[in-house]
Amino acid sequence: MDSLDKLQGLVESCREDYNKAKGGNKAAGTRVRKVMQEVKNLAQDIRKEMLGKDED
Repeated sequence: MDSLDKLQGLVESCREDYNKAKGGNKAAGTRVRKVMQEVKNLAQDIRKEMLGKDED
């Protein structure tokens, strides 16, 4: 699985918790924030990977 597929999977995996969090479920909000931190880190890794390819 490449990084972009993994990123998409992370976002899709938290959809249900996102909807619960919008409804007021604090625990679901915590889970969404955790996944979003993972998304942020993976997106940064993808950016670094693309910058490395531009230098080649």
